[in-house]
Amino acid sequence: MRVLVVTNMWPSAARPASGAFVRDQVEALQELDGLDVEVFAFPHGGGWRSYARAARALRHGHADQRFDIVHSHYGLTGWSALAVPQPRARVVTYHGTDLHDRTAGPLSRALARLVDAPAVVSSGLARTPRAGLGGAGSTRLVAVLPCGVNLDRFRPLDRAEARRRLGLDPSRPYLLFPANPARAEKRGDRARRLAAAVPGAELITLGATPPEEVPLLVNAADAVLVTSDRESFGLAALEALACNVPVLSTDVGVAPTALAGVAGALCAPFDEGRWVAELESCLASGRRIHGRARAALFGRERMAERVRELYRDLTARSP
Repeated sequence: MRVLVVTNMWPSAARPASGAFVRDQVEALQELDGLDVEVFAFPHGGGWRSYARAARALRHGHADQRFDIVHSHYGLTGWSALAVPQPRARVVTYHGTDLHDRTAGPLSRALARLVDAPAVVSSGLARTPRAGLGGAGSTRLVAVLPCGVNLDRFRPLDRAEARRRLGLDPSRPYLLFPANPARAEKRGDRARRLAAAVPGAELITLGATPPEEVPLLVNAADAVLVTSDRESFGLAALEALACNVPVLSTDVGVAPTALAGVAGALCAPFDEGRWVAELESCLASGRRIHGRARAALFGRERMAERVRELYRDLTARSP
């Protein structure tokens, strides 16, 4: 089965962390039997012109090729992918911002009516009223296709060794906010308040952290803080679980399912007093948790198998 993945969410020299989760899914798909997966990635940014340029490049570069599936990541990218002629089926995966953005949202939602399988990265995103996909009154079926956690990159490492490699104090409490604090919906202000309430604790944020250092930072931390107002999926919580690092998360994205019943993990609405008490308990014990088996349920290989099943279903129904 020939598959063309079209995306502007892909790591580059200028943006090495951009779309790493899409790359992880593509690499997992490429390892599965029965799939021949090609990637067309174009730079993020540049406004509407970048999507028009991508459409022209796809039309000219793939006019004489035939694909069983054209799979786009990000709603506006799906419009560019319409330039690929006559695949047996078209899939678009929405990642959240494409549905919630005031400008991109209406266009992304309109695209869902033109493709064979609109998909989202979590069932919670599908149910979000503003997303306009699969909400109350909708009769359209929406696939749920998470990208999944890369268990090869995110695995338990010795905390002291991770700190040594990063040049961090071996005895100081470190809390990791696994996002860019400039993103308002991630609520870095909450993470800062928590760190200020814990004596001696230092807050680490990702920001422009090189991707190869992120697993080290997760393992170096005493706890990971996911304080977001919303998450389309929520890989950060899964990455902490995969490293057996305690994680506190608001009840967003996949967290309610992923963290349920995991001792040493908290999934709850943000309440500063409760979260500080949980952190103090965590730091007093110095514990690691047993979260990797739960994270494995959301591994990129398992999630890629779900994608392949959707491809098979679509091509079985297509002439």
